[in-house]
This record gives sequence, C-alpha cells and structure tokens, in this order.
Amino acid sequence: MTEVVDRRGGGGTAANNKAVRTAATTAGVTKGSSAGPRANAQSASQPAVDVAELGEQLLGKWADARRHSRALAGDPALHKTEGLTHTEHRARVFGQLKYLVDHNAVHRAFPAALNGADDHGGNVAGFEELVTADPSLQIKAGVQWGLFGSAVMHLGTADHHAKWLPGIMSLEIPGCFAMTETGHGSDVASIATTATFDEATDEFVIHTPFRAAWKDYIGNAAIDGLGAVVFAQLVTQGVNHGVHAFYVDLRDPGTKEFLPGIGGEDDGVKGGLNGIDNGRLHFDNVRVPRTNLLNRYGDVTADGTYTSPIASPGRRFFTMLGTLVQGRVSLDGAAVAVSKIALSAAIRYGTERRQFNASSHTDEEVLLDYQRHQRRLFTRLATTYAAGFAHEQLLQKFDDVFSGTHDTDADRQDLETLAAALKPLSTWHALDTLQECREACGGAGFLIENRFASLHADMDVYVTFEGDNTVLLQLVAKRLLADYAKEFRNVDFGVLARYVVTQATGVAIHRTGLRQVAQFVADTGSVQKAAIALRDEEGQRALLTDRVQTMVADVGAALKGAGTLPLEKGAALFNQHQNELIDAARAHAELLQWEAFTDALRDVSDPGTKVVLTWLRDLFGLSLIEKNLSWYLMNGRLSMQRARTVGDYINRLLVKIRPHALDLVDAFGYGDEHVRAAIATGAEKTRQDEARAYYRAQRASGTAPVDEKVLLARAATSARTGQR
Repeated sequence: MTEVVDRRGGGGTAANNKAVRTAATTAGVTKGSSAGPRANAQSASQPAVDVAELGEQLLGKWADARRHSRALAGDPALHKTEGLTHTEHRARVFGQLKYLVDHNAVHRAFPAALNGADDHGGNVAGFEELVTADPSLQIKAGVQWGLFGSAVMHLGTADHHAKWLPGIMSLEIPGCFAMTETGHGSDVASIATTATFDEATDEFVIHTPFRAAWKDYIGNAAIDGLGAVVFAQLVTQGVNHGVHAFYVDLRDPGTKEFLPGIGGEDDGVKGGLNGIDNGRLHFDNVRVPRTNLLNRYGDVTADGTYTSPIASPGRRFFTMLGTLVQGRVSLDGAAVAVSKIALSAAIRYGTERRQFNASSHTDEEVLLDYQRHQRRLFTRLATTYAAGFAHEQLLQKFDDVFSGTHDTDADRQDLETLAAALKPLSTWHALDTLQECREACGGAGFLIENRFASLHADMDVYVTFEGDNTVLLQLVAKRLLADYAKEFRNVDFGVLARYVVTQATGVAIHRTGLRQVAQFVADTGSVQKAAIALRDEEGQRALLTDRVQTMVADVGAALKGAGTLPLEKGAALFNQHQNELIDAARAHAELLQWEAFTDALRDVSDPGTKVVLTWLRDLFGLSLIEKNLSWYLMNGRLSMQRARTVGDYINRLLVKIRPHALDLVDAFGYGDEHVRAAIATGAEKTRQDEARAYYRAQRASGTAPVDEKVLLARAATSARTGQR
C-alpha cells in the first residue's frame, strides 16, 4: 500500500485515523515484518477494538468539557512556539489566558451567581487538557484560576467572593499563590512569614523576617501579578494560630510597580515552563485590613480574639490545605495526557519506521515488530491506561467532595490521600514515557519538532511542585500506618504475621487507605496457590494486595511503640524505616491503578475491546509483579519456577497486543493538532514506500548491483560443488 495519507485535519476521531491505521497495519504484515505474517494469519479470528466506544469511555464522565478544551487546545493560537526567548514566551502565554477567558474555558468551577457553573469535576477535566497545547499555558492558567482564584473561593467567604472573584475570573486581577518559601517547600506548616494582628489599626502586618522566608518559585510574581493570596503564620494576642491565607495587593495596576513594603525578584530562565513568570516576593511590615484574612476556617475579631469552627489546629491546617487539592488532581490528569501524546507519536512512528532486514533479503523490519520495542512501548501503554482509569476515579472523588455530594471529613481525607498517591506515579511515569519514546524514535525523537524533549523539559517540575512526589508518598504511608493501627489494634502479632487477604467476592474495599483485611487464618498458602494463576484476575489481585499488606505490616511492627519513645529516638526509628514506608506507599498506589483498570473492564460492552483491554490490564499487572520479583521470591510468594514464567507470559501478551496498538492509541482521541509530531503524520511511511519501490524497480530491471557477500557465497558454493 503506497497511498499517502494526509492527517493534518484529523481531529483524533476513529474515522479520521482509520486510513493511517490501515496503512500502518498493512506495513506491519508485509514481507520483512517479523510479527506481521503471524498477525495476518490470526486476523480473521482476532478480537477487534471498537475505537469509538473505547474513546468515549476514556473521555469519562466529563466528556463534553474535555471535547471543548481539546477543541481549544487544537487551535494554533494556543500552541507553544518553540525557540522563543523566555520573555517572548511569557508574553504569548499571558495573551493566551485572555483567549481562554473569551472562550469560556476557565469559569466552570466558580459560583453560578458569578456566571460560573459550579462544575468542579468538569473544570479540572477541561483544564488538564490544555497541557497538549502548551504546558506553560496549563500551569499559568492553573496559577490564576486553580490556585489564586480557588484560594479566594474556598478559603474566603461571601464578601471576599464579591470583592475579588469577578476580577480574578475576567483576568482583570492577575494573581499569585504565595505559599512556598525559599526555606520551606513541602513543609508548609513551618513557613516563616508572619501576619501579626495590630488591634490599634485593625490591620494585619505581613512580614518576611529573613531571606529564607521569601516566597519563591511563585507563578505570576515576576511580572504579571497584581494581587496574591499570601500564606503566613497568624499571630494575635501573642498566640500563633498557624498558617492562614491573606489577600494582599502587590502592584499598582497603572504602573505595575510593587506597592510600598513589597519587593521581589525574577526567577529567570528555568529548565522548562518558561512561559510562566515565576519569581520571589518579600514583605517588609506590609499592612492589610483585618478583613483581608480569608476567614472561612479561622477569623479574628476587632479586639484580636481568634475563633475557628475547627478546634484542632492540626485538623484546621490540613482542612485549609485540603481545599486546594485540585492542583494535585489536575497534575495527575495532565501527566496522563502527556503520556498519551508521547505514546501516540512513538507507536505510530514504530508502525512505519523500518530498520534491519533480519527475516528478509529485501525488506527491513518494522520497529514495532521487534519484541524489545514492544516491551518498551506496550508496557508504558498499559501503565498509561491504568493511570487514566485511576485518574477518572480520583476526579469523581474530587467532584463528590467539592460539589457537596460526599463531603464528610473522612471523604476529604480520602481525597487527599488518593491525590497524594496517584500524582507521584503519573508524573514520574510521564517523564519515563517521554524519555523512552524519545529513545524509541532514535535521532528523530530528539528533534524539537517531535516534542519529546520539549515536553520532558516542561514536565520535569511536575514531580516536585504541588507536593514533592517523595514527600507525598510519605504522607500516603502515614495514612496506611494509621489505618493499619486502627485495624489491628487488638490483634495478636502472631496472627498478624500470618494473615492473608480475603478472596471473597463482594467484600468492600477501602479505596484510599489500607485495604481492610476481612479474615485472619493460619498460613494456608492461599497466596502461593493464587500465584499459579498469574494471568488470572484474582491471582494478580492476591499478589499485588498481599505485597502492600505485608510491607505495611512489617513496618508497622517495626514502629510499634515509637510514639512512646522520646521525640529524638522516635524520629530516628521512623527514619530507619522511611525507605520501606515510601516503597509500601508506591506499591499501594500501583494497586489502586490496577484496581481502577480492572473496574473499568466491567464497563466495556464490546466483546473484542474487552478482550484486548484485559490483555493490556494483565500486561500492567504482570509488569508490576516482574518489577518486584525479588520481593516475591524473598518473601516466598512465588517459587523460582513460577517466577521464571512471568517474563514468558508478558512476551505472549506483547504478541497479542501488537495488532491493536494503533487502535489503542487512536482511542485516546488526540489528532495531529494535539500530537504535533512530524514523525506521526505518515511522512515516514511515504519515505519508506519510496525507498522500497526504488529497490523493487531496480531488482526488476536486472540492473541492481550484486552484493559482494552474494558473490562470495556463490564462489564458496561452487568450490564445494567442484570438490565433490
């Protein structure tokens, strides 16, 4: 098939991609393709993926919001222009924010009374799609409306909403979210900026007492921000009531100069996201009215009396920060979107690019037919699907809490834990996927026109902002330990050492904390027996769940009594087991992803699609088991013989998935205007077809030069014949 397909107007639908998918599949089953003939022979009996139906499932509950945002993200007016200086890039992105306002892309979560839509899930779903246009645009929009605006909305009250939200929504008030300090990033509770109440003037005095207390890495701080939500220790009547948020005017709207007592610096050129004007802010006894305290969770009266609806200072702090969890939720979704973009480009290119003629004297192999190439890309494709389904569950949980459908204290804790578990995995996975896809595309992958290197640079900071990934996993680990302590408070440790996870159907599973163990039995070997069925859903669940349970139990046993030790000794004991704790949290998050994938399979109605997605789910589960084989062997969960079969199972799945690879990335729904990689436009197939046609014509004409190796082989054959 030599037809040249132009996909520039594709839009990402199944119909638009069908021609390229057919062309690429044909390329993969022609002579010279190692897996092609086998795939061709199986085609009559193979399951088929319903790309349109799967695409709808992947769009999720907020499909309309995603479509609207993708339509905007496909507009060249919002695309990143490579090669701009950071100053030029900043100006372009700020102008794009106005474009988003004009196209109703940023107001979904704001109150209906202010022309918003009170649609929290739809807001995040649409927002995270902007990463396909330019990550700088996504993050700058997130600073303005997802952090600055959300802080006013969720931490403030009606008067604050009326005073500032209209200007924030319209971009009349560009603003900052001034929480992080040079000396304190993830440890927000220890920030040093103070807000001391002065009863004589009815004002708070905002002050950064030393250099490490400067607000740092703050989006919109270097140039654009006119206002800021500043987080500081609230001090009144000589008592520090902990971190609270204050609205502070930063610059004169006319001159754009800092107001008296306020200063700052430009963070300058960064490793990525240079469309955002990150900077530093400091305050020298800056006075703001008492009413500028965003007082939903803590207030100060004119006489300096502090009141709060939440008595516990610790719970109050986490409640205030919990209202801002949407940053982590949106980063999780954006990271999944970027992984989809990278895999769409690399897998499409892999079906067209040919290299080495191992199985043919005339045709070279298609890259995606090489087993190692499949290992590199299909395992990451499976993880991306798992991360995507898990994100949809996180987004539902987020919407339930913020819409008020399920908004108990326990629900908010679950949301915080789930976001802290999933954001690290998806952002690390995005970086890993971008790098592997870059390498899988060779030198072409390093060209900026194919976006891998550019997206990698922009995504790099996602793993450390809105919570450093390692710190977030430590928060998850502490939640696991807390749940563990509650569950096993009255259980003898001899029994605890032998517990196994129930396999009973219908047992309720705690979605965010430690899975509840439904029964305790002596060591019956049920986990070992389950390992016989590695490809079975319950077998994978048993192995993955047992690993989490055992890791948490081991650390829990080691830390038993740590709370009764002197502070220094307790901290030292915890530190001795910090690595195991974080490993347990990561295993827990991976289990969440596997379960989300398994849950999603139940919603697939098309039989062929369900078969293929089950293979992909199994590939994800077995890859997790393979990655941690040493643990399963050392802990007796798998025999050496059984462990050797894991790789073979994975290799068989790769062969099964190969014919469906393009369908699986087409279902992501991203067109050329989103992927924007030259190697994924069909241009490589055109080049390959031209080269093959040239050599075919040369051979047919009889004018092709004879390879020296052929002459030598002929001579050797003649010599052997003459000897006989």
